[in-house]
Amino acid sequence: MARYTGPSCRICRRYGEKLLLKGDRCLSPKCAVERRPTPPGAHAAVRRRKVSERGMQLREKQKARYIYGVLEKQFRHHIAEAEQRAKSPGGARLLSLLELRLDNVVYRLGFAESRPMARQLVNHGHILVNGRKASIPSFLVKPGDAIAWKQSSLKKQPYKEAAKAIQGRTIPGWLSLDLQTLTGKVLGAPERGDIDAHADEQQIKAFYSR
Repeated sequence: MARYTGPSCRICRRYGEKLLLKGDRCLSPKCAVERRPTPPGAHAAVRRRKVSERGMQLREKQKARYIYGVLEKQFRHHIAEAEQRAKSPGGARLLSLLELRLDNVVYRLGFAESRPMARQLVNHGHILVNGRKASIPSFLVKPGDAIAWKQSSLKKQPYKEAAKAIQGRTIPGWLSLDLQTLTGKVLGAPERGDIDAHADEQQIKAFYSR
């Protein structure tokens, strides 16, 4: 399945919750979920269909994919890796792995206001991991890794916007950030309580276990 390129707000309205696909706009009165809290479509408001168990599992899987901007093949790869790394049965490791993706870490550090924007920064080579350019958004960072801007990017508009907006952002506890140099560090892998993504990993695991 190709990457979704349609209106992001339709996805949030479909699931009836804010998935933060458009960054700061989702927290403003302009958010589509606030203005039009009904599913998209002409007759969506009057439809009343019972969702099957399989449908609920698919819903959670698709929701997680949209939140992190991951294609189906990549998502299956993360599922397999989570199973290998898991110390106990369950799907809790999956969301932790998705949080450790470089594009998500760049977003969590406040270098970008949304994950799609963070993915673009990584793709364009603006980000360094341990002093080396990393241009693969799916790269998994490890505890101890340092995330910084490339020196030549410090004079460009994305860095200037990030430096201005980052002051009011909240950084997760599993990351640290030096506001003077705009250099982040991964302190450890996030636990489930550190992750605010509204996706049920147990339902996702059940979807792929059939």
